[in-house]
Amino acid sequence: SSMLFPRMGSRAVRRWAAALAAVLALPMAGAVSGAEPADPLEPVNRKVFAFNDAFDTWLLKPVAQGYDKVTPQPVKSGISNVFDNAATPGIALNQLLQGKPRAALSDFTRFLVNTTVGIGGIFDIASRNGLPRHEEDFGQTLAVWTGGQGAFITLPGRGPSSVTHAIGMVGDAFTNPVMLITPIRDRIAVTALNIVDIRADLLSSERLISGDEYLFIRDAYLQRRSYLINDGQVEEDPFLDEDF
Repeated sequence: SSMLFPRMGSRAVRRWAAALAAVLALPMAGAVSGAEPADPLEPVNRKVFAFNDAFDTWLLKPVAQGYDKVTPQPVKSGISNVFDNAATPGIALNQLLQGKPRAALSDFTRFLVNTTVGIGGIFDIASRNGLPRHEEDFGQTLAVWTGGQGAFITLPGRGPSSVTHAIGMVGDAFTNPVMLITPIRDRIAVTALNIVDIRADLLSSERLISGDEYLFIRDAYLQRRSYLINDGQVEEDPFLDEDF
């Protein structure tokens, strides 16, 4: 913790850890709906949101802008494809855990095709041959098993999340081949590249944010997660912009 937050004293770090532990202990009550999302920790979430926003403004966004400017688009696409491919084994496993063997087989085949013919995933050959990319994670699996996402939370350095999503991140990390990279400094460097690559992909989306940024991002996140958890079968929401 002291390495991640060098300017925070040990007491502050313990407070953050205690707050996160309290959030993870919240009951996983029903699915979150668009109109009245479960956000019992909004005051705390807003403070973490402000911290993340400052970190992004002064460090992450400038780095992502530099990366976006100097990196040719074919190279950026290849890097994104490699990280997407690395996440595919975990996606296939979660398909199985959710009782979707056919989708799991599709994702496993996709991983084999892109890892071999696609040269480690640099080229997305599978999508061109009828094997589309899916989005599944342990957070979605937990939500399916428990019947809901749980409370909305904002994680330091990570951003919007939910109880199930936050817990599921542990499983996601240990099913990603990136965790096998040694030595650890190389693993950290690869993970940092992944974060910067994701942030660069979001640069063009910032213009869509309007009004209260916290509420906008919270509601967009919850709608997106609900869409993923239900495999696109969501209840009619008069506030949902399908084009967005």
